[in-house]
Amino acid sequence: MPNSERRTMRLRFHMTPGSCSTGIHILLEHLELPFEVYLVNLPAGDHRKPEYLAINPKGTIPALQIDDDPALTEFQSIALWLAWRFPRARLLPEASLDAAQAVDLMNYAVATVHGAACTRIFTPERYLPASLAEGMSGDARAGWLDAIQAQGRAMAQDAFALIEARIDDDGRLFGDDLTIADAALFYVTFWADRIELPLPARCTAFYRRMREREVVRRVLAEEGYR
Repeated sequence: MPNSERRTMRLRFHMTPGSCSTGIHILLEHLELPFEVYLVNLPAGDHRKPEYLAINPKGTIPALQIDDDPALTEFQSIALWLAWRFPRARLLPEASLDAAQAVDLMNYAVATVHGAACTRIFTPERYLPASLAEGMSGDARAGWLDAIQAQGRAMAQDAFALIEARIDDDGRLFGDDLTIADAALFYVTFWADRIELPLPARCTAFYRRMREREVVRRVLAEEGYR
């Protein structure tokens, strides 16, 4: 990308360390783009504050502001914009079918592994039946939460078993290029590692290969992980 283009574009990245935004952080660092970082403290409720909702009414992360345009507020939209805006970085494979497969994998990681499975693991209270939650005893509530988390772990393992077939024996998705699919799959395998969720062999090989990338090591260190 020409230096003049780097100077004129203003990127403001709203993220939370160790979250799904880590995948976008990796892509931004891989592209060597200058960007401003704004930390969103989810436990403290920063995502519900008026100043953040003015940027992203969804109250979610990540969000990327590009110059004065409305922010992109979904992992997939940010990743695709980066791939389309900077095609020489090969964040999408060149062949059209491979590019579509990369989008397919990214969406599956974000929507199914994260959106369906991991939300049950990390925020099981969201799935308590409304008709039962009110007046539920402490033991009953704990039992429901445990069951929901167990369901989430089973869903994640089923999803990783399907993803396994898309990874080669050396842990690569589309050769040595870092793609939008790699970034999405990395953050959910990173979560799996953190919660000691067993991964299939090729998913493990993928995760280890990603952890060896200099840009991934740098991003994790910047976010407070080793």
